[in-house]
Amino acid sequence: MHEIVIISGKGGAGKTSITGAFSHLADKAILCDLDVDAPDLHLLLDPKHETEESFKSGNEAVIDNELCAGCGQCAELCRFNAITQKDGLFTVAPMLCEGCKLCVALCPTEAIDFPQRHCGQWYVSQTRFGQMVHAQLFPGEENSGRLVTLLKQRAREMAEEQGLELVLCDGAPGIGCPVISSMAGTDLAVAVTEPTLSGLHDLKRVAELCDGFRTKVAVLINKWDINPELSEQIETYCTEKGYTIIGRFPHDKKVVDAMLNRQVITEYEDGELSKTLKQAWSDILTMLKDIKK
Repeated sequence: MHEIVIISGKGGAGKTSITGAFSHLADKAILCDLDVDAPDLHLLLDPKHETEESFKSGNEAVIDNELCAGCGQCAELCRFNAITQKDGLFTVAPMLCEGCKLCVALCPTEAIDFPQRHCGQWYVSQTRFGQMVHAQLFPGEENSGRLVTLLKQRAREMAEEQGLELVLCDGAPGIGCPVISSMAGTDLAVAVTEPTLSGLHDLKRVAELCDGFRTKVAVLINKWDINPELSEQIETYCTEKGYTIIGRFPHDKKVVDAMLNRQVITEYEDGELSKTLKQAWSDILTMLKDIKK
């Protein structure tokens, strides 16, 4: 079984649009959206939930005012100013509580509980291109890396159960914790970039991250024709570093038209745009054959 993660190093490079097209072109793959903070692959694939699970991670303090003696020691000791008093009652602000457990340990009446924090929901859904594992963290919640690991594990389990040979993942933008978690165990990272200074800069950062994981890198230049000279610089950089260029995708309004129609570009049209992505996908499959498991 092979695992591909589509990454970008930055937001807005076209990663999800490319992932959606590859989902259409893939034959019997488990799909996985690893952008748990701001997922949007579901906007293209219109998933129907089969299962829904709560994601709990970390803990937060909760004061039981029936047991609370009102001494105020917890508020005095909390260095995060998460505990306040109003109308004689002490309460914990969830957005400020860091889960250090100091107040729980030192409360003289043991009035502070320490339940797990409900951080979001994760799903197994059915799409027109196959099953998809995805999630949504609540605003401001942390532990996105842990949730990404959970999604990847479930996607691999599903692939093994169904005898499928491919897990295709839409990664998060940037190079932070979710992306680092998404790289673990990945066979091939497809980096979608664009010919801008920020696009080249962030491609270098994410490619360096892949090198740290010894993950093979393929590069797709999106909207290459908005700056051909910078596209050539990106190709030169990739050649020097040994990264495979799998395609140059042009800027075209049809991509937006397809999204407005709730379709991926390879569904929407069968012209040059789709041919470019089909060839890129063929090159990806060829690269996977050379990767030993």
